[in-house]
Amino acid sequence: MYYDSFESPLGKIHLLADESGLRQLTLCLHHPVESCKQWKHSPKHLTPYKKQILEFLKGERSKFDILLAPDGTEFQHKVWQVLREIPYGETRSYADIAREIGNPQASRAVGMANNVNPIPLVIPCHRVISCGGELTGYRYGLEIKQKLLTMEKNSG
Repeated sequence: MYYDSFESPLGKIHLLADESGLRQLTLCLHHPVESCKQWKHSPKHLTPYKKQILEFLKGERSKFDILLAPDGTEFQHKVWQVLREIPYGETRSYADIAREIGNPQASRAVGMANNVNPIPLVIPCHRVISCGGELTGYRYGLEIKQKLLTMEKNSG
């Protein structure tokens, strides 16, 4: 496993990847990756991911074409795949996602899958809102969720 960190318009971003692809992206000041002895700090291995994420945050990229390898359950992977299909600059509700995966009663479970999404931005859980159109739940705060939605709306 390789890791790297870099500054972005949203603050510090930490990436974790291996040969299978990007496994984790976190937005925060401190991250346990930096103290884990079994992972190797390797900016070189993370360059393709960093490049596309920065392009996205500058409004220069609306789709990612990097390998992803998030850990999760079969249900979570179904949800995350549907999230990746939400067009740039658009939103869907938790209920929309539940219907899309063929389980219309699973809105809450969709919310939980969003909450544990290990690769936000690339798997765009920020594009999921309530049925009433309100911003709800985002692991990194509603302020960042609003920034991302506004950025997409303005550059889309």
